Amino acid sequence: MQRLYDFLRRHPTGVDTFWAVFLLGLSGLSAAKAGEEHDLPVFVLVVLGLCTVVALRRRAPEKMLLLAVGAGLVQLLSGVRPGLMNFAMLVIVFTVAAVGRRWASRLALVCSLCAAGIAQLRWSQPELYSSWAQQTFMGVVMTVPFVLAWVLGDSMRTRRAYFTQLEERAARLEREREAQSKVAVAAERARIARELHDVVAHNVSVMVVQADGAAYVMDTAPDQAKQALETISGTGRQALAEMRRLLGVLRTGDTEEAGEYVPQPDVDQIEVLIEQVRQAGLTVDFKIEGTPRPLPSSVELTAYRIVQEALTNTRKHGGPDAGASVRLVYFDDGLGLLVEDDGRGASHELYEDGGADGAGHGMIGMRERVGMVGGTLDAGPRPGGGFRISALLPLKPAR
Repeated sequence: MQRLYDFLRRHPTGVDTFWAVFLLGLSGLSAAKAGEEHDLPVFVLVVLGLCTVVALRRRAPEKMLLLAVGAGLVQLLSGVRPGLMNFAMLVIVFTVAAVGRRWASRLALVCSLCAAGIAQLRWSQPELYSSWAQQTFMGVVMTVPFVLAWVLGDSMRTRRAYFTQLEERAARLEREREAQSKVAVAAERARIARELHDVVAHNVSVMVVQADGAAYVMDTAPDQAKQALETISGTGRQALAEMRRLLGVLRTGDTEEAGEYVPQPDVDQIEVLIEQVRQAGLTVDFKIEGTPRPLPSSVELTAYRIVQEALTNTRKHGGPDAGASVRLVYFDDGLGLLVEDDGRGASHELYEDGGADGAGHGMIGMRERVGMVGGTLDAGPRPGGGFRISALLPLKPAR
């Protein structure tokens, strides 16, 4: 049955032609049985015209409507009485209301309202309907099927338009969802790139400094060289763990290894970071002002990365005798960060362009991080030499 249904849907004109032939046979039999006198050529012309309307109603609905109107006018002028062949008019009214153009649908509605009344006047039967009231009632009764056919077709048009709108909306939402997914993927890649830059730039810088120091004192102070190598080993493991955590977010369904990833750095680990930098040979003064309290994870990560990037830049660009100071200030509505160094006076452009390595992501990454939490960042050379980075990170109001 499903194959037959699919075949009929693929060949609508063939189905309509079958019903047209069936209507043609019934019209001929009915006329022959009634034994009425007809102008045979005109009768045949009207029947063939209306059967053609049924056969081609879905291929050319507007033209078939005009053909049906023409056949009706021929009936009125020639006196061919309505019969079974006029069922084609109901069919074309429904079809035009459902799939035809708007002007054709309006024309079909007008014809539906007028056809029965005109036919009642043209072929009135005084012997059956003696009063005007009875004739009017019969005209209304004969008009109802045509109006119902038009209403049903117009309802199908409205329903089809509604489903088309739903499909278009679903397709548009799907495109928007895909676009949002691409934006989210790009944002995630940018975040991972910033994280990788911070991890690699800081830890590799520490490892390079320690390696140079170990090579310098290898022969004269083996204990210091051993300590430097241990620092390199610990820093490398830390960098590997953080890189494993970052690359882990690119995996899907890897829940078994989720526990191996270290947590995101927070404000409490800034002291550990500064101690690591001190062991690498950079003098750092660290102070905390205000009352420490829990912070949003995004603010804590941003604060940690700003301090990490600032101290890394000091080691890279400040010179061998540079020192730095870090102040962490807890305000009522924000967290303040002030990182200063007294290096050789690297310019703002040097930091912005990434310095000698040409990476160009240090200051850009800081500004993006601060902007993501709604904070402000001020960075530039100090008047007396060195560089200063000042950031204010807003906090959520305490409940």
